[in-house]
Amino acid sequence: MKKRLGAVAVVLLAISVAVVAYYGLRPGGAPVQYQGWVEADFIFVSPDEVGRIEKMSVREGSTVDVGSPLFTLDDDLQRAAVAENEAAVINAKQAYARADVLLKKVVGTQKAVDDAEMTLRSAQARLNSSKTRLERRQRFSPVAGTIQEVYFRGGEMVDPGRPIVSVLPPKNVKVRFFVPQEMLPDIHIDDRVRIACDGCRLDLYGRVSFISAQAEFSPPVIYSLEERARLVFRIEAIPELPDEVRIGQPASIALTDALPRGTAHAQK
Repeated sequence: MKKRLGAVAVVLLAISVAVVAYYGLRPGGAPVQYQGWVEADFIFVSPDEVGRIEKMSVREGSTVDVGSPLFTLDDDLQRAAVAENEAAVINAKQAYARADVLLKKVVGTQKAVDDAEMTLRSAQARLNSSKTRLERRQRFSPVAGTIQEVYFRGGEMVDPGRPIVSVLPPKNVKVRFFVPQEMLPDIHIDDRVRIACDGCRLDLYGRVSFISAQAEFSPPVIYSLEERARLVFRIEAIPELPDEVRIGQPASIALTDALPRGTAHAQK
């Protein structure tokens, strides 16, 4: 009987040690750990007008800089519009010149000159707009980063506003996790956190970049030993080495800068 009680005590002690090692201690002891995952804010690049993809200049995993070509759409209609508006500008210039000559000869009127000038300005504005539409048939990357997804291929028709590629800038990678409300006063913007995940290097750190002002109930994927800690706050941290983590990867976050209430900033 004593041997059984001793074995049970050893098992309970081992479980307690494992729980403390996983979840950490309260502020003042070891860093507290919470479960989270890696997320990112993608940049989606789409066309302004419907068109057929003529050329894809990137593929998934490609690294791009600001201004790197991404894709090109067919531009026959846009080129025709430019030619039409160029002809309209030429005609408007000729009409304005005739009206101006007639005015100087005291044959025409100032109103005719004003109308011709207004027509010329409208034609020039339409030409500038058509040139812009033509230029935007070839899209360039607005940010530096990595191509994450290519949603359409060459030869496919794409509607306006439908993303063709998504780009991930390194600075847009973040780790999201939740903390109970009693820990909230001890966490501050720019606090350093330690990030641990399977297959990741051991020296991964990040900085708290966002603290939610609104409480929410614990998501189903977050587990807590305290059943009463139902309300949690969303925290986001920017990894210092974003290339070392993968989107959607589960992670454990240790609040290395979290200190007891009233001492967090005093000891920094």
